[in-house]
Amino acid sequence: MYKYNFGTLTTMFDQWLESLMPSWAATTIECVIIGVALLLVYACLAIFYILYERKLCAWFQCRLGPNRVGPWGLLQVFADMFKILIKELISLKDTDKFLFALAPYLIIIASMLVFSNLPWANGLQIVDFNIGVFFMIAASSIGVLGILLAGWSSNNKYTLIGAMRSGAQMISYELSIGLSIMTMVVLAGTMNVSGFVAGQEQGWFLFRGHIPAIIAFIIYLIAATAETNRGPFDLPEAEHELTAGYHTEYSGIHFGFFYLAEYLNLFIVSGIATLVFLGGWMPFHIPGWDGFNAIMDYIPSVIWFLGKAFFISFVIIWFKWTFPRVRIDQMLALEWKYLMPIGMFNLILMTLIVTFGLHF
Repeated sequence: MYKYNFGTLTTMFDQWLESLMPSWAATTIECVIIGVALLLVYACLAIFYILYERKLCAWFQCRLGPNRVGPWGLLQVFADMFKILIKELISLKDTDKFLFALAPYLIIIASMLVFSNLPWANGLQIVDFNIGVFFMIAASSIGVLGILLAGWSSNNKYTLIGAMRSGAQMISYELSIGLSIMTMVVLAGTMNVSGFVAGQEQGWFLFRGHIPAIIAFIIYLIAATAETNRGPFDLPEAEHELTAGYHTEYSGIHFGFFYLAEYLNLFIVSGIATLVFLGGWMPFHIPGWDGFNAIMDYIPSVIWFLGKAFFISFVIIWFKWTFPRVRIDQMLALEWKYLMPIGMFNLILMTLIVTFGLHF
């Protein structure tokens, strides 16, 4: 079973450190290493996702995409990143300078909190609360505070309208995300992240949860697209109406924080979907097919997790470059009139299926 267990390596490293120094010093060093690793992975994933979407967008539109800087345009993202880093941080008149500077950091902190809870591989998880799934939902909601502060503190009517739209949109669609995840919590019987993954050893919940799991998955994909302010639900930054929405007045690295957070939030919602519906890092197993399952176990668990997350991200990017932007009233009507009632009914249906043991 599972040929690659990163927990063995982390345990050996912890024991080696504690043999050289006091326990508190070893813990401090481990926390620093984890923090640096998180920031590096965060930055690398953001760079990958920017190029990933630009290439997919070009493919959907029968274009080449970035193709000048570096082979196949692979260095274009690094050129853009360098340009953002050297740009001046402009101080605007009549803004709340403290809140204006604080807003992008709140968004980054919110995404990092959720990012650190994802189970990357077998034995490779930073924290594992007994209410880990609930914590991820709660931590992700902090991001809307950063967006509201950015729009309000900029002292600009376009940024304020964008922030108000974003607040209404994110708070509304968080309900459907929560209902979809709670539907799967009923099936899993736990909110522990590692328990979620372990419960899908004999089959991913998307296939074992009967029709309610499929409905919850579809609702989650739609709501997650809206939650990350991506097309066709990108009303908070509608260019033809609001210039750039809530981050119109930002420049340099502060704008870069908003830019990075958008792409990392895309990975985060994809990672949560992978955890809840597609087994997390768990390989694809078919009960009774021992030879097939053994072959699947040879693929490293981190490859399974990233592959599933990239596939979900592909679907969400596909949404953006396929459907036209909806109006604000259509967006809110979709949530309050359709997704939320269906999600509530679906939660009750899943509860009945689990109670009577009708799931696979």
